[in-house]
Amino acid sequence: MNMKKNDKEFEKIVNEIITDPEFQKRKKFLHHGDISVYEHSLKVSKKAYSIAKFFHADCKSAAIAGILHDFYEKPWQEDVEKHKFFEQHGFTHAKNSYKNAQKYFKNYLNPQIENAILCHMFPLNIKPPKYKVGWIVTLADKLVSLEVFKYPSKLFMLLGIKIHK
Repeated sequence: MNMKKNDKEFEKIVNEIITDPEFQKRKKFLHHGDISVYEHSLKVSKKAYSIAKFFHADCKSAAIAGILHDFYEKPWQEDVEKHKFFEQHGFTHAKNSYKNAQKYFKNYLNPQIENAILCHMFPLNIKPPKYKVGWIVTLADKLVSLEVFKYPSKLFMLLGIKIHK
């Protein structure tokens, strides 16, 4: 497999999204530990693209869904309001990301991408992905998020759950 060709193809797929001013704001949103939502989304997108390529799946949809899977509107870690358990970020951000993707990048969406964004938190969100692309993005997100295990005290953060003391 020619990685240079794949890198160029990947960049062509995601470039307009990642250079958009609204998406660039995610460079300032913390995700897990000291990684930004921008960085995390780029890693998930690249991983999903590679997995989709390997399995001869829709790599373009996988790359776009990976980029937009955490495209929520505000940094959740800065939210000081207390939320009921099932209203915390880990349970709600997929729907918020989907709505935000519709608002800013509707022309990039298709049913596979929409489903992947909405279901990427499975099994935390109980609805599993409907399409292969959704399973790929879910897997890519989990693989990339394993980096949080370097910081055991932040394991709940992996799930988007705040523990209030």
